[in-house]
Amino acid sequence: MTKDVAQFYDKFANQQIKTGVNSRHLSIISKLKNAGLKPHHKVLEVGCGIGTVSQLIAKNTPKGEVLAVDISPESIAQAKSIWKGFDNLHFEVSDMKDFQKADTLFDTIVFPDVLEHIPVEDHFALFETIKKHSHSGTIIFIHIPSPRFLEWMIANEPEKLQVIDQPLDTGELVSKLSANDFYLDKMETYGLFYKEKDYQYFVFKKKQAIQTTKHRDKWSIFKERLLIKLKQKLPTF
Repeated sequence: MTKDVAQFYDKFANQQIKTGVNSRHLSIISKLKNAGLKPHHKVLEVGCGIGTVSQLIAKNTPKGEVLAVDISPESIAQAKSIWKGFDNLHFEVSDMKDFQKADTLFDTIVFPDVLEHIPVEDHFALFETIKKHSHSGTIIFIHIPSPRFLEWMIANEPEKLQVIDQPLDTGELVSKLSANDFYLDKMETYGLFYKEKDYQYFVFKKKQAIQTTKHRDKWSIFKERLLIKLKQKLPTF
């Protein structure tokens, strides 16, 4: 199966080159920055393809470093050629089963629409590997098609799907990451190309006890409540 998947994405590389940067890529980088990506971060991107999202991450981490990996040798060869001008961006062929970077811990780990293409039975081992390369402040960012929408695609537009394209159960995803010491910090399902919400993203952070906390500013809370009250009184048409 791994060989078949690699061969599919070797052929898929040219299609990615023609597509270029699209709204999905821009949405991912925007949400990744909101999730906590910093200019100095050491980033691991899993499933980088030809590096379209990789170069956006590299532009936003000028003081950091980005390691982008993919199962497809052809995609990685293309990525190395296309984005050779980035000193802080590096590409490697890996299916993550053989990923071992001794003493290397990443600040941010990104899955940009790749988990739905990795067999579900491999997810737990993948997250175990991620755990070994994370620290107490590591952020995991996952972007995938929303399960309901992908089910619709399978039934109605199967020709647009890739070699593996499976709806992912949210509960199972959260459970597997939780078992590897990460907690769900944020999740949102949103519409990108369709009015129906076609994508969703997750932000996971390393589990650790809360040491200190602060009350929110009372003025901010008052303004929120005031806006809610005003909206409730507004007439509907």
